[in-house]
Amino acid sequence: MWRCGGLWVLETLRRLRGCSAHHMVWRWRSDPACERALQYQVGEKIHGFTVNQVTSVPELFLTAVKLSHDDTGAKYLHVAREDTNNLFSVQFRTTPMDSTGVPHILEHTVLCGSQKYPCRDPFFKMLNRSLSTFMNAFTASDYTLYPFSTQNPKDFQNLLSVYLDATFFPCLRELDFWQEGWRLEHENPSDPQTPLVFKGVVFNEMKGAFTDNERIFSQHVQNRLLPDHTYSVVSGGDPLCIPELTWEQLKQFHATHYHPSNARFFTYGNFQLEQHLKQIHEEALSKFQKIEPSTTVPAQKPWDEPREFQITCGPDSLAGDPSKQTTVSVSFLLPDITDTYEAFTLNLLSSLLISGPNSPFYKALIESGLGTDFSPDVGYNGYTREAYFSVGLQGIAEKDVQTVRDLVDSTLDEVVRKGFEDDRIEALLHKIEIQMKHQSTSFGLALTSYIASCWNHDGDPVELLQLGNQLARFRHCLKENPKFLQEKVKQYFKNNQHKLTLSMKPDDKYYEKQAKIEAEKLKQKVTSLSLKDKQQIYEKGLELRTQQSKPQDASCLPALCVSDIEPTMPFTELDMDLAAGDTPVQYCAQPTNGMVYFRAFSSLNTLPEELKPYVPLFCSVLTKLGCGTLDYREQAQQIELRTGGMTVSPQVLPDDAHLDTYEQGVLFSSLCLDRNLPDMMHLWSEIFNNPCFEEEEHFKVLVRITAQELANGIPDSGHLYASIRASRTLTPAGDLQETFGGMDQVRLMKRIAEMADITPVLRKLPRIQKHLLNCDNMRCAVNATVQQMSEAEKVVENFIRNLGRSKKERKPVRPHVVEKPAYNGSGGNAHVRGPQVIRKLITEPTFKPCQMKTHFLLPFPVNYVGECVRTVPYTDPDHASLKILARLMTAKFLHTEIREKGGAYGGGAKLSHNGIFTLYSYRDPNSIETLQSFGKAVDWAKAGKFTQQDIDEAKLSVFSTVDAPVAPSDKGMDVFLYGLSDDAKQRHREQLFAVSHNQLMAVSHRYLGTGKSTRAVAILGPENAKIAKDPSWIIR
Repeated sequence: MWRCGGLWVLETLRRLRGCSAHHMVWRWRSDPACERALQYQVGEKIHGFTVNQVTSVPELFLTAVKLSHDDTGAKYLHVAREDTNNLFSVQFRTTPMDSTGVPHILEHTVLCGSQKYPCRDPFFKMLNRSLSTFMNAFTASDYTLYPFSTQNPKDFQNLLSVYLDATFFPCLRELDFWQEGWRLEHENPSDPQTPLVFKGVVFNEMKGAFTDNERIFSQHVQNRLLPDHTYSVVSGGDPLCIPELTWEQLKQFHATHYHPSNARFFTYGNFQLEQHLKQIHEEALSKFQKIEPSTTVPAQKPWDEPREFQITCGPDSLAGDPSKQTTVSVSFLLPDITDTYEAFTLNLLSSLLISGPNSPFYKALIESGLGTDFSPDVGYNGYTREAYFSVGLQGIAEKDVQTVRDLVDSTLDEVVRKGFEDDRIEALLHKIEIQMKHQSTSFGLALTSYIASCWNHDGDPVELLQLGNQLARFRHCLKENPKFLQEKVKQYFKNNQHKLTLSMKPDDKYYEKQAKIEAEKLKQKVTSLSLKDKQQIYEKGLELRTQQSKPQDASCLPALCVSDIEPTMPFTELDMDLAAGDTPVQYCAQPTNGMVYFRAFSSLNTLPEELKPYVPLFCSVLTKLGCGTLDYREQAQQIELRTGGMTVSPQVLPDDAHLDTYEQGVLFSSLCLDRNLPDMMHLWSEIFNNPCFEEEEHFKVLVRITAQELANGIPDSGHLYASIRASRTLTPAGDLQETFGGMDQVRLMKRIAEMADITPVLRKLPRIQKHLLNCDNMRCAVNATVQQMSEAEKVVENFIRNLGRSKKERKPVRPHVVEKPAYNGSGGNAHVRGPQVIRKLITEPTFKPCQMKTHFLLPFPVNYVGECVRTVPYTDPDHASLKILARLMTAKFLHTEIREKGGAYGGGAKLSHNGIFTLYSYRDPNSIETLQSFGKAVDWAKAGKFTQQDIDEAKLSVFSTVDAPVAPSDKGMDVFLYGLSDDAKQRHREQLFAVSHNQLMAVSHRYLGTGKSTRAVAILGPENAKIAKDPSWIIR
């Protein structure tokens, strides 16, 4: 997987960074993992490693142990924390000097087989032989990272063995390079008369990546701002340069970069460090001697004067205003990221400059009305050796480029003059405190990503984790010099000559020109071939196809057994109460680390149908337009000072027993430090009782941002949009899903953003409010510590008492409402104490599913394909069989057909909770051929060409998702939202264990065979002559 740009680092920082408010004292939770780690002594020798440093980091409840390998110099960091979701990663500094994508293609190819595990594609096969909670690999601009995580010690050792052998001793076979990187092959490999074309997984992945204009822009900012070394190229590969890479160059790059002396190892969690060190030394490092890798990235030479460049991109058919599709940003080179305190300060300064409606650049740029949203990768980017800061606008008219540049300069002048309000700085530091206390289930993955760039350039990863020290220093600097931040702005922005202005405008012929250059490159390659070369290409194509089709013996790979899966799941204790007489509140006591999580769900049953399409927009703006006596700026400030965020989202919740029944509503979610609970609930009271819908200018700004974000999200989520559209006509809930989150919503927001007069839309919001913002048909949930519960009960009771109620009972718009007790278990539920909750679901007894085929024309060179089949609900025993079948079809058939043979970046099958069975592909050069592969997959399943071993592997893969860790903040949510009790989940678990070969064949015949169940198809992608001629397709 290729990563471009610095948003990852910024987001990781937001998830991780933790610090105190004025008088907060760190509460050090002693735990066995940390206590064990603190016993290590500096200088101690363990399995070929020497301990260099042992540091407790109480603010993150961890102990860091830094080691080095004696013979190779490999660096190692172990982070001990009482967390069962243990993680390993190995990272190599990879510094390509061209855009052939060599590190990215190498990342794919090393996972295709190794000395100890020579079978084809051990990485994907391990997905089905493990209970991993995460497995992947990433190519960044200057490093390649291989992480995995699991809760099972035996699984950890298995995966570690596979990862070590893959990275240090890969086979790097030529056919694997052809498959994963690029190759010349006949359009139909078995027919030498068909034309030769470029194929390859990475080749198609990068063609898909560069359909995303935001990504094109981000890549050019980095390339132009840091032009002297590795950052001037595309590490993931430019599709027009990828065909220049040879197999020999790939092997050479591995030899020079994938050496322990150029590696950094990271482990996290509560497993024993000694076991990790022993295995890493014995299986890999003991076979190497130290070298001096020449992979250091030199400092970028600073410029004497600013530079500017113009580039082009493809037109955005979903942009609000076709005449306003230009993007411009101003970027500044910042200091080396290994200066951790300066990086910390500049990251905070960046947030103060751009985050939220009170920030100077939001006021100056977003509210100018010139554009739709900030330019891509806005803010601090700490992904390269020297960081940089970018700010600008997208969705502007070309004539306004200079105006935006002037606004950037004048805003910086104003900040130097005025500085920042104390409240804004406090709000930011409060936000950091919350993000440290909030416990995620993937903390290890967040840590390895957070330290990767700094450590890659020999910065100190432990120093990076010591956030308390950095924050204390930051506060001290502010106290000593109130103009501290203004001086930084002057130093790094006002007086910085290393300043890049980049503008990008659409070219209607952009994709045509790209295709022409590709065709020219192809022609050159083909023309230079002799008859012998062409014969070899044909034979190699046949050989690759034979390899791909050959049954694989994966017996050399380690594997868990189904017996390693826990037979029963842990049950969550819940307490139900009726607040203010009749509003159900679910209380779930959890170790939330001093945080309180509040949710409320409000039904949409009485909302008129014509208002439904506007519900997502209502949700998006409700907490951003002001409330009570607060205008939108004051409201944003209070939300940041008192909470960790307040969000509102539309929900379509499937019933677990009937496909034509569902619940529709809106979910209100927020979190806060326990001391701020009364303030947070007061904010919700004001939002519910006195929302403001008068700020028309700010509403326009929010509409433009929302429309732009939806349009920008399609290249990354095209397969999801295709699947939502395909399932639209299969269940009553499907149509509402499309309305709320499908292409219909994207296009509606485009139309609203184009409106000259937005008042009619704004007037719909108070109408929606009347049906939603009251305690009729509402339920609430609170997750907090045991000690906090009695206080939480009082505050929530008070909130509900203060809510309005409808003067007269509103009738549901749809006549068929089913009242259903939650927890759906007969005989009640031993784990839920208190009164029964009744959910009001919509049912459509006369609903008739229908088949539909839709093609959305988008100017992309790749396709996103979705085919959906209506099957059975969650409680039907066949649901478990179909879930295992989906995994089986993905691993044993679709992966080979769609990715390996077809060249798509991804593809597979899945069964959703709502009973929709989906076959999909992602960044796919094919469309009709992919639909044919879906048909072949069904035939394969019906023929029962799978073994008991295959079934067991599919079960392992399914259980790795079923048993994925759940954060304390999310415990009890299945009961709260879906009425799905732990008893029901345990029954489903037993059904999964019991799935047999006969059941799998039976469900494939019963539901997936032609004419058996209603199915529908959707494709997002370029024009297609076959589809255009077929009248059964609807072209949009």
